[in-house]
Amino acid sequence: MTNDAIIHHVESKGDGEKTLDIHFKQRSTIRGLFIKGNDYKELRSKNFWRIVTNSNIDRWKETKDMGLARIFNGAEFTRLSEIH
Repeated sequence: MTNDAIIHHVESKGDGEKTLDIHFKQRSTIRGLFIKGNDYKELRSKNFWRIVTNSNIDRWKETKDMGLARIFNGAEFTRLSEIH
C-alpha cells in the first residue's frame, strides 16, 4: 500500500492509536494497533509502521512498552480494514 493510503486509515479518526486488521501480500492477516511513538513521522515518511499485534495490545495499553511493538513495511500491506 502507499504511504498516503495507510495514513488515511491510521489518522482518519483523531490522534489516538488505532487497531486495524492488516492484510499482507505474502503472509496471514494480523490485527494490530498502530503506535505513534517519538519516531512516528520519520518511520511514516519511509512507509514503515510501528504496530503492536493483537496478542500484546492489552499489555501495551497498561505499560506503553515500545518493546511490544514491531516495525512493518507498508509496501507489504494489501489492505487495512477497520474492526467492527
